[in-house]
Amino acid sequence: MIHPYEERFIWRLDWNLLRTFTVVVKQGGITRAAEFLAVSQPTVSSALKRLEDTLKKRLLDRRPGHFALTPAGETLYRESCLLFGSISRLPGLIAVAESVVTGHVGIAMTSHVVCPHFDEVLAQLNRAYPEVTYSISITDSAEVLSRIRQNQATVGLCLMREEDPQLDSRVLFREFFGLFCGPGHSLFGKRDITPEALSGQPSVSFQTEIENGPLYRVRQLRERVNLQAEPRGISANLPEVRRMIVSGLGIGALPVHIARLEVNSGLLWPLPPREDLPPIDIHFVLNPRRSFNPAESAFVATIHEMIAATPFEERTYS
Repeated sequence: MIHPYEERFIWRLDWNLLRTFTVVVKQGGITRAAEFLAVSQPTVSSALKRLEDTLKKRLLDRRPGHFALTPAGETLYRESCLLFGSISRLPGLIAVAESVVTGHVGIAMTSHVVCPHFDEVLAQLNRAYPEVTYSISITDSAEVLSRIRQNQATVGLCLMREEDPQLDSRVLFREFFGLFCGPGHSLFGKRDITPEALSGQPSVSFQTEIENGPLYRVRQLRERVNLQAEPRGISANLPEVRRMIVSGLGIGALPVHIARLEVNSGLLWPLPPREDLPPIDIHFVLNPRRSFNPAESAFVATIHEMIAATPFEERTYS
């Protein structure tokens, strides 16, 4: 067995060089990294050279108008993000008293997640552990998964096209997408609409409706009624897709349980088909390699208990 003090590389490596390298990659270049770190460009360039000399590997492919990571650089950047993600949580891990559950829970989620079961867990945890703080950031599902892999958030709520062996993912709830139009559309308010009436109509869509994306079934729904293949509007954000539908840019798909209130208020009108709507699962995701603080542990345990105790039919919103 090799003890840490016997591993010369650990003691030979200047950890500040890893920090500089990570900033260079995140900022997309030496100039912006130097501005971010408030140091000179030669200082940053020198740090990169020292890191490459230590590793005996070229990390960056830099030419005029070109900036890219080498395969070795990609590996180092990925592991550095994990490393600094872990280090950033050290104060919370060591400062929390064992007798009181405190700490911070960082949640990354895709836009407009409407899940009463999740909301009830938040309320339950707030009553039980009033010292715990939370932050919720909204981004697209691919970025949610990236943040979880890099330990930049405690948990994620997002779409997943397929299972990721690096992550622990469980279906939080299932929703169904239907087609809707806005008040200015010619089909608004009409009943007994046939699917053929939608043929050739302009549409709006989500970015993740692309082939093999997590909302590919929604794209297939638009194709079933022969909406225009090229959408007139596109967004990764559900409220913005809803805005484009209400504004009359085209017919678009929304989760039925979310759109129901807007239908009742006269801002949206449901369109066929009414049956065989595409089911979409929202996953609760975490990184099993992450060391949780007490607040995070309580949060994850409570969500997992809720998922295990609540039949899937109750977590299916139609």
